Amino acid sequence: MVSSFFMPLSYFYVMLHTSTIKILKPEKFRKQLMQWLDFNFPFFIFQEGNGFEYPQGTFPNQAHASSTCIDLQKADLLYRKSDLAGIISYDYKNKVENLQSINSEVIALEETVFFQPELSIQIEKDFLVFKGANAEDFVISFQKFIPSSRQNPRVRTKRLTTLEDYIQKVKNIQNHIREGDMYELNYCMGFSFEGDWDPILAYEDLMQISPMPFSGVFKSKSKYLLAASPERFLKRKNSKMIAQPIKGTIKRGTHKQEDDVMKEQLLNSEKERAENLMIVDLMRNDLSKISKTGSVEVDELFGIYSFPRVHQMISTVSSDLKEGLGLKEIIHATFPMGSMTGAPKVKCMELIDDFENFKRGWFSGCFGFFQENGDFDLNVIIRSVLFDKEKSKGYFAVGSAITFDADPEYEYAECLLKASAILQILEG
Repeated sequence: MVSSFFMPLSYFYVMLHTSTIKILKPEKFRKQLMQWLDFNFPFFIFQEGNGFEYPQGTFPNQAHASSTCIDLQKADLLYRKSDLAGIISYDYKNKVENLQSINSEVIALEETVFFQPELSIQIEKDFLVFKGANAEDFVISFQKFIPSSRQNPRVRTKRLTTLEDYIQKVKNIQNHIREGDMYELNYCMGFSFEGDWDPILAYEDLMQISPMPFSGVFKSKSKYLLAASPERFLKRKNSKMIAQPIKGTIKRGTHKQEDDVMKEQLLNSEKERAENLMIVDLMRNDLSKISKTGSVEVDELFGIYSFPRVHQMISTVSSDLKEGLGLKEIIHATFPMGSMTGAPKVKCMELIDDFENFKRGWFSGCFGFFQENGDFDLNVIIRSVLFDKEKSKGYFAVGSAITFDADPEYEYAECLLKASAILQILEG
């Protein structure tokens, strides 16, 4: 069940270290906070879980911002021990394996962006906690800020892959499966758009129709990610590692009886269960590289979870991390997530560049917050929009797992279902 943490309240509290300031709460607190962050900082991350009941929890409700990012040439970033916010592009795979990304990019996006917060905001039920060297100044600035009330213009999207091309590509992928190159491959198609479009206003629209447990915004100068993701990539809590791959999607019913039928249909689908199981096995293998012997377990297999427009099949895999491993070893053992590649992973990544006609960039990568003690929580960047405000260009992508017995037209329809919320906020 979804319940926004931005419920109407008479007041909220802004806590500065040990002092508390009581101020009148604006009617639309998220809009003010998001626009204020965008106005004041070239780098920020905003995360929210939207009140979902999700195994192992959701994204925390928080924001972090900075005026600068970390220069990767001057620091071995993934070994640093400090609070960090960051995004890792799908194309970071080329650092993990001997691979390349050969397709053209819709917009130019950094391979990774990390920053140390100069301001952190914890969002509680009825107060905000501002933390940072200039927290009191930021509070005053926030109180004075008046958010824009303008509406976002509608834009037209362009499909980068036609139905005919999609069907042919799926048949070619299935030929590779018959030849034994792989078992399944996550094939994605892209959509592009242009226009004088405001990503911050669009995120508010997206959360009205498709709130998700791993939602958020990541800004890097003129580049924005708007995420309405249902999927966790990887979470670390002390020595516990948790992966939760999604494979298996079906639309929601129009009434409860039909909705229950759709859930049963997804749960009992041999095809969807086979897809899910393959990625679970892949994640078990990835975690085994960094985990104590015998500690990798499947906590839940084929769990069915409901979201605003779809039911999803989600499994949970956990393990106990070996001692002495840094973030770099963890990421390099598990990235990118198997649900966005297929199995076996390396061969699938090679073929993805052959079959897809756009560079994924941040799409199907991950973003999140890394705590100084080593804990972190990362989502999978799906159901997400990428936009360059300076170039007035953006794109998004959707995909599905192609198996030996996949029906190309059914897979295409599934992709359009996954794209429906984003198309609605773009085109109306």
